[in-house]
Amino acid sequence: MTEVAVVAYTPIPAVEEHLSQSALTMTRHRKQDPVHTHRDPHKLPSFSDANTAPILYLPPLLSSLPRGYRHAIQSQTSKDLRPKPLTTSSRLPSIDQASLALHRALHHFQPTTSEYASIPYAEAFNWPELELTLPLEDEREWYCVAFRSKRRAGSDAAPLYEADKKAHEEAVQNGGLIMYWYGSPHPETGLNLATCIWQSRAHAAAANSRPHHVNAMRLAAASYERYDLERYRLCKVRGERGVKVLPYDKGSEPLRPPRTS
Repeated sequence: MTEVAVVAYTPIPAVEEHLSQSALTMTRHRKQDPVHTHRDPHKLPSFSDANTAPILYLPPLLSSLPRGYRHAIQSQTSKDLRPKPLTTSSRLPSIDQASLALHRALHHFQPTTSEYASIPYAEAFNWPELELTLPLEDEREWYCVAFRSKRRAGSDAAPLYEADKKAHEEAVQNGGLIMYWYGSPHPETGLNLATCIWQSRAHAAAANSRPHHVNAMRLAAASYERYDLERYRLCKVRGERGVKVLPYDKGSEPLRPPRTS
């Protein structure tokens, strides 16, 4: 099977239609994007109450680290409005040291604007704010996939949700998936964006042939009016602590092969 869709893990369909009716007002710590609501966006909304606060996007869903590793989730102050990341129930079988540093930096991953689904991937997230605790001389790159989509009206949500959930856990167990993130459909265009970051393209390609992924993609084909895949390199270059997004070129050589531990 060709690499038709590394991202099979789509937004939770059970809540997506509700999300599409909500304003995508960003409630972030940025000066140009002031806070408009006190709702905690990393908690799934309850649809049985009368709460009409805007539904935002979920925070990064980080793959749980292998046994023996500790999730270094920093304590938050009253002024820090960034939601805490979520973690998977399954654990990664292994992770290299550079990816561990990225995993920790991604605790602060978030979009820069509510228009993330319609702007370039490199501008949609706070990449310049992510700093890795790695030696300056280290070089490394990771593999990113962006999934831009629009749900088909009237599509059956439940089967796809179950398939996506299984495909996500399957990918974590198989190894290599560092983070998965998704937004909510734009209230006017219906466009959405999801993305995942892998330790390498080889890990992502291996996930394509797994049974739950294959089933999820089969269901996704009937559930979306449109979906487009974009592939990128997330690079940490020598002399810098941050990361930058570059287009993925199949002929490009990785900056540094991953070392698992």
